[in-house]
Amino acid sequence: MPLNLPPPRVVWLLAGEASGDVLGARLMQAMHAIDPHLVFVGIGGPRMEALGLSSLFPMQELAVMGLVEILPKLRRLSQRLNETINDITLRQPDLIITIDSPGFALRVLKRIRHLDVPRIHYVGPQVWAWREKRVHSFPDLWDELLCLLPFEAEWFAERGVSARFVGHPVLQSGADRGNAKRFRQRHNIAPDAPIVVLMPGSRRSEIPRLLPIYGKMLTLLRERIPNICPVIPISPIVAASVREKVAKWPIQAHIITDFHDKHDAFAAAGAALTKSGTSTLELALAGVPMAVAYRVNPITAAIARRLIRVPYVAMVNLLAGKQIVPELLQEKCRPRVLADEVSTLLLDPETANAQRSAFKEILSQLMPAPDPAHDGTPAAAAATAAMRLLNESQQRQAEQQPA
Repeated sequence: MPLNLPPPRVVWLLAGEASGDVLGARLMQAMHAIDPHLVFVGIGGPRMEALGLSSLFPMQELAVMGLVEILPKLRRLSQRLNETINDITLRQPDLIITIDSPGFALRVLKRIRHLDVPRIHYVGPQVWAWREKRVHSFPDLWDELLCLLPFEAEWFAERGVSARFVGHPVLQSGADRGNAKRFRQRHNIAPDAPIVVLMPGSRRSEIPRLLPIYGKMLTLLRERIPNICPVIPISPIVAASVREKVAKWPIQAHIITDFHDKHDAFAAAGAALTKSGTSTLELALAGVPMAVAYRVNPITAAIARRLIRVPYVAMVNLLAGKQIVPELLQEKCRPRVLADEVSTLLLDPETANAQRSAFKEILSQLMPAPDPAHDGTPAAAAATAAMRLLNESQQRQAEQQPA
């Protein structure tokens, strides 16, 4: 006789950009380790799709950043929002997890709060940095907020929003396990050629603003370091666009899309230029001295300056409580300024070593609290919290059923 097994539980996931896709994939793996029968649906990128999620539409359509840059996309994003709400409403999943991407994810959560489905938002919205008043709209959007940064749980709790620190997933990235020799051999780079990693971001709106500046910077840098070798780790989603833009650079750039290759590049690198955010923590874990370089639309920048309430934009600086890596933003993000900073990082061991020492102290803050229910990794801590909520919700529903 066939076994009368209950249907598998369905988890609806939303990731809107490359970093969220990585988070989502690790979360899926950790949740599957707890319950191998879970079914995942929703929106994700190539890493989540490789684990069996069939994305409702291409994730990269949501990867837009900037107050001005988003305007031409509003109609399409509105259409995608409606499709998302309809899919969730029709599926009636057992658990909904939105991952970062607050511009889209919070709109989804507002539209589905009438549904009797437990909800988690993974990655605390950075309202502690700007537009703090938005925190007052959060209490009824989710049942659990999972935070990546150690100060966030207390910050949200002080404002009436319960939150849980689950550790930062950068600790599981493998960024500190690269092989420098293997990278140089694979890409035919001379052993004595200084490597600079350039990380212009994963959003289509970021690439056109930063790559031309990087190209001009390399021309100046080559005058001081003739054998400089640029490496650009990039998401496969924007790789074709990046290749087209760097084809006319005066120096051949090595474009890599595989994350193992990226970690090997980190091991070989003497310095990096990166956008702010998680990439600064990846580089810190790998021990790569860096400067943060970023530029957005001038109108976006002017509005942001009026709203931002933190002294730094680089995650490593925020965690340190002081500037340990230079922040070269907007008018400071110019080719000669960048060339000066990269030269210093490559040629001045004292500056580079001071950054590396500070990185170790920062990274020690990012581990989740010990819990016998999981293995101590951030993904396992997040998965344990998610499964607890799912189990508690289903237990309550069962108790409410008439006998």
